Amino acid sequence: MKPTPFAYAKPASLDAVFDLLAAHGEGARLLAGGQSLIPTLNLRLSSPSLLIDINGLKQLSGIALDGGTIRIGALTRHAEIERSPEIARHLPLIAEAVTHIGHAAIRNRGTLGGSLAFADPAAELPACAVALGATLVVASRASQRRVGATDFFKGLYATDLRPGEVLTAAEFPLPPPGYRSRFAELARRHGDYAMVGLAAHGRVSGENLSDLRLVFFGVGTRPMAAAAAARVLESQPVTSAGLAGAAAALARDLDPPDDLNGSGTTKLHLAGVLLGRVVAALIAKDS
Repeated sequence: MKPTPFAYAKPASLDAVFDLLAAHGEGARLLAGGQSLIPTLNLRLSSPSLLIDINGLKQLSGIALDGGTIRIGALTRHAEIERSPEIARHLPLIAEAVTHIGHAAIRNRGTLGGSLAFADPAAELPACAVALGATLVVASRASQRRVGATDFFKGLYATDLRPGEVLTAAEFPLPPPGYRSRFAELARRHGDYAMVGLAAHGRVSGENLSDLRLVFFGVGTRPMAAAAAARVLESQPVTSAGLAGAAAALARDLDPPDDLNGSGTTKLHLAGVLLGRVVAALIAKDS
């Protein structure tokens, strides 16, 4: 199947993007890497009247270390993130997660901003953004605002982006000393969408955890923070009994829907399996 007819524009500036968005309203869609948009066009799940190709806006790309923050431009390709020594050093959670996104051809074209703005509930980077306490930078003609990742993701493919706005960057705070991150997902094949995934970040002192963020994906309509399970793990040194209690607490945090990958009951069980693996990796002495 091929897409319905649409017009195409490739503006040379962000101001021109805002002009086109204002003129065409909901009929306009932004084209970045196209790894999510193009399939929806071909399946006629999306039928815009205008595609606005923003790939020429170089100011929206790049990775910059600025004081206590790493800023990643929205047009930065997954492959650039994967190869970045700054990301590997300062944001190992992102470095680990990005290798699970599709395959090399997809990572060569897909962008950070595209993944965050599309807000697929089974995607890796939205969960990492929530776990790391990222701030998303959103611009319109009138102003620029910053939205915490926790508040940005509203539901199934739904975000806090307003009409006429463009996601321009994500800012990640540098983790303080003593903090560690770990990532894991379960998929039928590497590169497939995750059946269940987990991004974890927190302070580790021996077998004690604090300020722990456990963010699951593939188990709800958006990245799902497992606060009850985190509280169990923070309340005592990590033991087998504590891990079992945290896994049981996931039933208060998550209510996975049935889907093609399995039943909600199966997904909840797999979430507990991932929790045990990730926490063990967090407290491992060679971490």
